[in-house]
Amino acid sequence: MSNIIEIIFSTSFGYAVLRVMTPILFAALGAVISDRAGVTNIALEGTMLTSALAGVIISALTHSAWIGLVAAVIAGVLMSVLLAYFSLNLKADIILTGIALNLLAGGGTIFILFLVAHDKGISSSLKSEILPMVTLPLINKIPILGPILSGHNVLTYISILMVLLVFLLLYKTPLGLRIRAVGENADAADSVGVGVNRIRYIALMLSGALAGFGGAYMSMGYVSWFSTNMTAGRGFIALAAEAMGRGTPVGTFLTSLLFGFAGALSNNLQSLRIPSEFVQMIPYIATIIGLVIYSSRRTAKLKKIKEGQSS
Repeated sequence: MSNIIEIIFSTSFGYAVLRVMTPILFAALGAVISDRAGVTNIALEGTMLTSALAGVIISALTHSAWIGLVAAVIAGVLMSVLLAYFSLNLKADIILTGIALNLLAGGGTIFILFLVAHDKGISSSLKSEILPMVTLPLINKIPILGPILSGHNVLTYISILMVLLVFLLLYKTPLGLRIRAVGENADAADSVGVGVNRIRYIALMLSGALAGFGGAYMSMGYVSWFSTNMTAGRGFIALAAEAMGRGTPVGTFLTSLLFGFAGALSNNLQSLRIPSEFVQMIPYIATIIGLVIYSSRRTAKLKKIKEGQSS
């Protein structure tokens, strides 16, 4: 027990929390935008996986990490356009469509990797580029905080900046107002001339772009290669983080931080004599517990509202 406490209160653990949180936060912020428009982007897992592969392939071909990042974001947007087309234009069930895209990404990325590099499972023959690490001036000199906050991949700082940008988008711009209006009452928004499908397309594309950042981080920041199913459920964890954060950027950031804590704890406990099966379950157990707490609180709140209306 003392070893676990020592791990948790170390600066390296704090650093790891932010590192693990980054892809979850990107995808969770994407879930915030789409959910506010009244559409659930269940395809976040497959979007991140596709973007991770796109970033590796394009950065290896162009020898530029930044071009690889752009390719990853574009891949994320294209996945969301597919989701939007099938669900909004063809009226397919968005949950089933999202699951289908996740399955397509799971098998399709393996196939594309083999076609491009003749690799199976991991992109060992592709010399992909890595996005740079950033040392924060002045902050890196501060004891304790410096080793935790400084020296991260550039995408970690972009993910934190995205919390502010998503907040400004949703609450301080006309587009954000339309997104929230469509999500709250699509019929009312349509009656005043707001194009519901157009706004939902935009929301899903923004969601896909953010998931693309998360996928790029997985293969060009967290590690420097692509491997089969490397997202390991982070897209679904992001959906849980968005739900627990009550669909707000700040709340989602805090819950993503919580899941980052669980993931970092899982990674660090592997050095102790604890069964690996138990260690690997920790992030998913945290997800289930978090959703149970969120659901129970929401049920209690709805019950109070109904009781107030009946009285």
